[in-house]
Amino acid sequence: MTRIARFAMAATLALGSFMAPAAAPAADMRIYQEQDSGVCADRRFLAKITDRFRYQVRHVPHLPDVAITDFQRIRATLFEPRAERKPIARQYCEADVVLSDGYTRNIWYLIEGGMGFAGIGDNVEFCVDGFDRWYVYNGRCRVLRPGMEGIQVRTAYK
Repeated sequence: MTRIARFAMAATLALGSFMAPAAAPAADMRIYQEQDSGVCADRRFLAKITDRFRYQVRHVPHLPDVAITDFQRIRATLFEPRAERKPIARQYCEADVVLSDGYTRNIWYLIEGGMGFAGIGDNVEFCVDGFDRWYVYNGRCRVLRPGMEGIQVRTAYK
């Protein structure tokens, strides 16, 4: 083998080890298959919800000191694509959250495309049933529940 061919082969093998995706543990594979809801099950958004919920229960008076420990039954409920009159793509989602006190509650959340900080990235708004003490999302989180307004359910997101 020539020196150039050996170098090319070594470089390919070295880069391949960095570029290959990490193997997921078998326990994680079960979760991904059960919760295959596209963007609604994206770990980035679920982590953001968990962090913001932790902040909320610490800073809103008279809320129990609990944390979200797990998301279950994640499902997309409505997709509103970006259009001329609606310049923001919105994906409405619903799930069940298990709290650190052992109770399970409904959660509704909305992922808005391109509405992150300074218009970079996506934003997520959420409401856990019973934790909207100031009715920011109306009673029983109605603002984030498109089915409450008779909207036809469609799902998709890009």
